[in-house]
Amino acid sequence: MSPKRESQLELLFAFHCRARKVPEPVREHRFAPPRMWRFDFAWPDRMIAAEVEGGIWTGGRHTRGSGFQADAEKYNTASLAGWRVFRFTGAMVSNGTAIETIQKALEVA
Repeated sequence: MSPKRESQLELLFAFHCRARKVPEPVREHRFAPPRMWRFDFAWPDRMIAAEVEGGIWTGGRHTRGSGFQADAEKYNTASLAGWRVFRFTGAMVSNGTAIETIQKALEVA
């Protein structure tokens, strides 16, 4: 499988992590082998993951029926395995809400 191309929002979130000195996340962390599911960002030692959901206003994959169904299965499987998954919109990444939320989650984990 070829590596996924990072979105501008993912690059911005990664920049925010570095700027705020958040522990470096694992990018594209595969969490449920043999499934090919990956988290955009993960802190496996704390079982925390962040997903940057692009395309919510343009009918992207995450908002269409099959994409929404697949996401529900992925996030439910992650929850059953003990993961805390935080999902962020582009606006939440851009305005700093995403990084603030992750910082708080990592502080209490």
